[in-house]
Amino acid sequence: MSDDEPASETQTEATGASDETAATDATLDPAEALRRSEAGEATLVDVRADHEWDAGHIAGAEHVELNDLTGAADSLGSGPLVFLCRGGRRSEMAAQAFREAGRDARSMEGGMLAWHEAGLPLDPEAGYIAESGDAAAILEARKRVA
Repeated sequence: MSDDEPASETQTEATGASDETAATDATLDPAEALRRSEAGEATLVDVRADHEWDAGHIAGAEHVELNDLTGAADSLGSGPLVFLCRGGRRSEMAAQAFREAGRDARSMEGGMLAWHEAGLPLDPEAGYIAESGDAAAILEARKRVA
């Protein structure tokens, strides 16, 4: 399964737990993630690459690429965190690592693909959900130059 694909509906590879357990303990659907963020109950942390963030993101979310999370952990405060990526795989890894370190951390189920499908707003307003990966980053950069 690639980083782009939504997490399995039957099992999470990292824990081996069924989604029934994982969904209640480790993930939030996009509407609940938005509600918690707007209520100040959680910080949204987007772990996608720069080109993905630039194409479209959630207003008010923090942006820390997955590979930079360890060094940025202290800057995310001490409250609950909701990690997100394009389809849910990278954010699941981030949330699991933070939970193992004792943090209240969840992943937004389905990632930005689910957010967009739910009709929730992107910043910028005309934003879109970019492909992930190095090849996609190169193509995005070429679009900006052209």
